[in-house]
Amino acid sequence: MNKRCLVGLLLACGAAISSSAQTIRVGAFPNITHAQAMVGKANGWFDKAMGAQVKVQWTSFNAGPAAIEALFGGAIDMTYVGPNPAINGYVRSNGEAVRVVAGAASGGASLIVRNDSGIQKPEDFHGKRVASPQFGNTQDVALRNWLKSHGMKTNDKGGDVQIIPMANPDQLTLFLKKDLDAAWAPEPWATRLIHDGNGRLFVDERTLWPDGQFVIGLLVVSTKFLKDHPDLVKNWIRANVELTDWINGHPLDAKKLLNQQIQTETGKALPPAILDEAFTRLQVTYDPLHAAMMSAARQAFDAGFLGRQMPDLSGLYDLTLLNQVLVEKGKKAIQ
Repeated sequence: MNKRCLVGLLLACGAAISSSAQTIRVGAFPNITHAQAMVGKANGWFDKAMGAQVKVQWTSFNAGPAAIEALFGGAIDMTYVGPNPAINGYVRSNGEAVRVVAGAASGGASLIVRNDSGIQKPEDFHGKRVASPQFGNTQDVALRNWLKSHGMKTNDKGGDVQIIPMANPDQLTLFLKKDLDAAWAPEPWATRLIHDGNGRLFVDERTLWPDGQFVIGLLVVSTKFLKDHPDLVKNWIRANVELTDWINGHPLDAKKLLNQQIQTETGKALPPAILDEAFTRLQVTYDPLHAAMMSAARQAFDAGFLGRQMPDLSGLYDLTLLNQVLVEKGKKAIQ
């Protein structure tokens, strides 16, 4: 073979390798409720699991609605997200755009009140300013549902409770300035409001759910990406299951890695006491908790986020690949 042919062959091989390389674009939040994502970023677990020919590209979000918008816009292929944005995305796209393929976390959200806010009982929320991470996100819906269950209305519904959607770090700032009376926040921000914001736990959301389990973290995939690349999605789900087991089996090491990643993304690590306390209100799980998800959908509907008629959510879950992974690992499939 002459030199020109050899160069041509090498270039052709290089082109073949390049064309076979793929990118998987994934969203997550720098919260402990997305523990698999944070730990997997920190120790490269997903990069190893996906293989050398797949590049993992991460995007960080503050709350679910923004992540779902990115999924709609084709900026990401999958994301860790709370239940209500996932439901909203499914309904807005007439059941076409998104599928829940695995779980991430249960629990890990609470209503925190400022100690000097004058709030001692639910009725004291009249006239108060209460934060949620983003309009229509999971904690926002939980807050509106809880207020309604206690006979209160928000100011946009003719009541006197003002809900102010804002990023979690800003909630802490306004607690300290006494410009907020309370916040429904995910971990670790709920615990930070207690330790750093002169707050106290008013409602641990687990107390509002059967068996103390409710969905706070899910793995949601673009339906098109799931159809076009089931192999990549299955590999990711497998890594998510393995990470879940590793985190639950190695909590000290997992929390250290998670904290490193939170520091990388937010510029500040969590004090160990806050991280430890936050983890006591959270369960890391790959189970997407279907029954709790349907209850969350009912809450979102009651809060006015899902239209005039309760939507059919029968196609929202696609656990085929998750159950394949679980059976391959000798675990029980999820119904």
